Amino acid sequence: MSAPNSAPAGGELPGLDLTRLAAWLERARPGFAAGPLAGRFISGGRSNLTYVVGDGVSEWILRRPPLGHVLATAHDMGREFRVMSALADTAVPVPRTYVLCTDPEILGAPFYLMENVAGVPYREAAELEALGPERTRVISEGMVDALAALHRVDPESVGLGDFGKASGFLARQVHRWKKQLDASYTRDLPAAEALYTLLAAEQPEQSPDGIVHGDYRLDNVLVDAQDRVAAVVDWEMATVGDPLTDVALLVLYQRLGDLGVPGDMSGAPGYLTEAETLARYAERSGRDLANLGFYQGLAAFKLAAILEGIHYRYLHGQTVGAGFDAIGDAVEPLLLAGIDAVRKSGR
Repeated sequence: MSAPNSAPAGGELPGLDLTRLAAWLERARPGFAAGPLAGRFISGGRSNLTYVVGDGVSEWILRRPPLGHVLATAHDMGREFRVMSALADTAVPVPRTYVLCTDPEILGAPFYLMENVAGVPYREAAELEALGPERTRVISEGMVDALAALHRVDPESVGLGDFGKASGFLARQVHRWKKQLDASYTRDLPAAEALYTLLAAEQPEQSPDGIVHGDYRLDNVLVDAQDRVAAVVDWEMATVGDPLTDVALLVLYQRLGDLGVPGDMSGAPGYLTEAETLARYAERSGRDLANLGFYQGLAAFKLAAILEGIHYRYLHGQTVGAGFDAIGDAVEPLLLAGIDAVRKSGR
């Protein structure tokens, strides 16, 4: 992971005042830091901001919401912290969590510290191509297996029975992402209205409840030197609901290249095809994938809303890092793909 921006002890990065952080840590967890803090911003994140913070002896990851415009219900640090803490003793690999701060006066927003897991978040097909097809296949298989492991966890058994309201989950998702799109309005999007109308009218019976990651894809898992999934990260949209929403979103990410959207990994030799991904997931999760059309449409609607929010922040100068200027161009193709998926589902 690259780190183009850094600050010494007492210095400041956008969204991270190390002096205030050090003072708060000393009050909240006396002795947690062995010395003055230094930090660096991890590039690549397009939602919550992620930093490496260290005291000269140990290093941790700090997560906080983006600067400026933040959509309601999004970027919930408490949710991320709680779900990772709950999954610590399950088969789902997650970072160890240390401390959560809900006081926005410290860094301007809630934040938490977690383990800095050694691993690579592969973001480009070229990175996988350099590994060769055999290693790429192992990595993509591990990604699917980790998702299936998550969806096998009983929420009640890990204290997450009240983490979300599973009943009516799909209907709430449709209306939630419409609300998020409306909150990031900068331009007319007729395809968004058309897809919303379809999704509101064509909801299937939900699949059995489970823990939903909410944004599951290859660059939200850290892969260790042995090509194993060392940790699943970025739990900001986690909840209890219909796990097939995760599966549809994962498949959508594998189709991005066909939509002209950056982020498609499936072109790397050895990467599981869509059919292989679905077959492996079904085998390991025991879930029925007979009809994913609605879920694929919802995934496209959700991703379009997320990208439109990022586009809004870019237009208002509220993003940190590079690569945001073309985000808005991806929204329309996603919406059209979602319309096509729902219509083809035959529901």
